[in-house]
Formats: sequence, structure tokens, C-alpha cells
Amino acid sequence: MAVILIVAAAMIAPRSARYVMNMKAQAGKICICIDPGHGGSDPGKVGTNGTKEKDINLILALKLKQQLEEKGYQAVLTRDSDTDLAEENASSKKVSDMKKRCDLIDRAKPAVTISIHQNSYPDSSVSGAQTFYYGSSEEGKLLAECLQESLIKTVDPSNHRMAKANESYYLLKKTSVPIVIVECGFLSNPEEERKLQEDSYQNLLVEAI
Repeated sequence: MAVILIVAAAMIAPRSARYVMNMKAQAGKICICIDPGHGGSDPGKVGTNGTKEKDINLILALKLKQQLEEKGYQAVLTRDSDTDLAEENASSKKVSDMKKRCDLIDRAKPAVTISIHQNSYPDSSVSGAQTFYYGSSEEGKLLAECLQESLIKTVDPSNHRMAKANESYYLLKKTSVPIVIVECGFLSNPEEERKLQEDSYQNLLVEAI
């Protein structure tokens, strides 16, 4: 009977809910890896009013970790402070940092990985969260579409962006588990930059994810 109820519920539930149901049906405690992009000497994007992407990424990642753990998931962070992951004497700090992130993710063996980032664009009117996945990953595509759907519904119904495939992002190419990059907003948009600094808006984003 329990299996029948789960199947029936899955048939009528939104796609995002079906994905969660499927994960919850798996045995054992589900591990989710959260990757706050940039850090340390690498600020990432810098907003019109000086907001650093690395700081927003870490704030959102810590909030997300807490929420996931409260819901019974095991949440693992690639970084939990303002630092990069590069080897001290690495010739390319960025490459070293990205390799270390991939190593940490592979060792954690999570069901999925969510990499938190912020966007930027020369046109300051551009706004809206968007998710990215590796083009050949069906699971990554499903996860990205589910998250995009949730971000639109929960945070900004006027956002018409869609989950987008990407073949060039290092993390998407080199990670062995389903992974999605979540660009939570545009720091180049003054209004969105302001919102991204607000605790209530950050909580809304975390709820959506």
C-alpha cells in the first residue's frame, strides 16, 4: 500500500516534488554537497555597491546547510569560511581551487551537488536567478529544471529564465555526480544586489532551493 501511495502521489505532484519524493524513497541518509563559489583572494563578481559574490555565496550556503540538516539530510560544504581552496604554491590558483572542490565533492559521494553563485552583466537592467547543468547529464538537467521552477515560483514569478545547459564550466565537466550551478541573481543590477544582501530575501532563495 505504501508503494502504491508513493506512486500515486508522484503521478499528480509537480516535477520538483516528484524528484524529492524519489530521493527520499532511497535507503539511508541522503548527502547533498553545497559549493559556495569563490572565496579568499577570489571575490567573484563585485556588485555596483561593492557587494562581493563570495560573501553572498557563503551566507546562502550556510543557510542552506542548516535548512537541509533540519529536514534530515546530510549536508557537506566545500568551504565554510572566507577562503579559497587552492594549494599555496599552485601556478594557477583558480585551477587548483576548482580541482580541490571536485576532489571534495567526489570524496563526499553526494546524491547531488549545488554550487551557489551570483551573476553579472554589462546591462544593469538584467536580473533573475538561473540554473545551469552539464549538457549530457540527464539527472543534472532534471535537477536544474526543478530548481529553476522552484526559484520562479517562490522568489520571482516574473522571472522567465530557463535552466540552461553548459559544456564549459569546469565544475560541471569534472564532477562525477549530478551537479547544478545556481546563479541566484545579478550583482550588476542595483535592485537585485540590494535584495541579495537582505536576510529575508536570502531566506526566500534558500527556501526555493
